[in-house]
Order: sequence, then C-alpha cells, then structure tokens
Amino acid sequence: MTRLSVNINKIATLRNSRGENLPDVQKAALDIERFGAEGITVHPRPDERHIRYSDVRLLKPILHTEFNIEGNPGKRFCELVGEVVPAQVTLVPDALDAITSNAGWDTLANRDFLKDICSRFKESGIRVSIFTDPDPKMVEGAAECGADRVELYTAGYAARYASGPELAIAPYLEAAKAARDAGLGLNAGHDLNLDNLAYFVQHIPWTDEVSIGHALISDALYLGLEKTVAEYLKQAHANK
Repeated sequence: MTRLSVNINKIATLRNSRGENLPDVQKAALDIERFGAEGITVHPRPDERHIRYSDVRLLKPILHTEFNIEGNPGKRFCELVGEVVPAQVTLVPDALDAITSNAGWDTLANRDFLKDICSRFKESGIRVSIFTDPDPKMVEGAAECGADRVELYTAGYAARYASGPELAIAPYLEAAKAARDAGLGLNAGHDLNLDNLAYFVQHIPWTDEVSIGHALISDALYLGLEKTVAEYLKQAHANK
C-alpha cells in the first residue's frame, strides 16, 4: 500500500508572510499526523522562504510518523540532515532561485557527487531517495550511486493526465519497472492531486510513497484539513 507523506512547506509560507507564528507549523504537522498522514515532508531552502532550518530541528522530536527532509545537498543542508537524522532524505537538484523543483538529477553526470552523499547519509542510518525524471537510465544511475529509492518527478504526468492518462503514465511505468528491477524502492511527487493520484498508484502499485504538499494544502482551503488528508489517503491507498 502506498504511504502518504504530506509536505508542509505551504503552511510555513503562510506563516512567514506575517512574520508571526500563525499558522503554527508544529501544530499543523501534528494535526496532519493525527488525521492519518503516514509521513511529514519538509523542503528547507537556503533562503528559508518557507520551512526554516529551525522548524526542522523542532519537528524531529515531536513527530510520530516518518520524517522526510528533501533538498539540494549543499554543505548547510547536509549538516542539518546529519544533525536531525530523519527517516529519509530526498536529494533534489533545485537551483537557488527555483520557485519549486523542476527537474530530476542527471545521475550519470553527477555520479561521484551523489555516491559520496548517499554513502554519508546511509552511514547515519538514513534512507536515501534521489529525485529523478522518468528515465530508466537515470533510475539505474541512482542505483549505481547507492540510493535506496528514487522519487519520480511527476510534473509531466500531471500536465498530460487530462489529455490521456495512458500516455501520461507510460514513461513513469517504464521508469518504475527499472527501479523495481534495480532493487530500488519507489516514491513519487510533484503536482499529484485528487484527480490523478489514484490512477498513478493503481497502475504502479509498487509505489512506496507519494509526497504531496501544494495541491493538498490548496484543497484544504475548501474541504478543511482533516477531510482533505482523508481524501488523499483514500486515493493513495487505491492500490490496496
């Protein structure tokens, strides 16, 4: 069964817009867990425009589900992950000026760098996932880097879903098969929502985890946070 990890960056973005502690990021994370989410994801960026490094330190001791920290593995990020020791770290090659993640790693060109990072985190008992495009070669490269999982960047799937789910899922299915053949676990994330999530996990039922933030928090404005988490769990568990 696919697990749902909720990315709480957007809650921190709202808080930061006023410079106070409303909404309370820690309380929101605990509420999301209480509503059934099976993990919490954060993506601290160097400018701390949403999740702050201090948030990450405060969240780790209070969470009860899996904690996933994602980001570009620069020096400061690696020090934070080594200090906090989450269940999982997801390596994402986002540029400093990126509004959001917009591409996966070239795991072949960056093999030596990623191999060193993977080894360092795995020595601390942290599961390592590498963010990749739906390209079997990049997935196989992630395995060669020593990753435990890949997270498929699903923006392309979401963009094409309305025009034809079968065509939209096709490259992801091939990449997912490559991950399975390479002995890698499989995560997915970016632009997954209540319309396209169930189809994805039903056609790639060995998906271990989906990480969803923007769409889920947006839906919560209309449905309420508790009901929204329940609806996303229903879709994530459609491969049950």
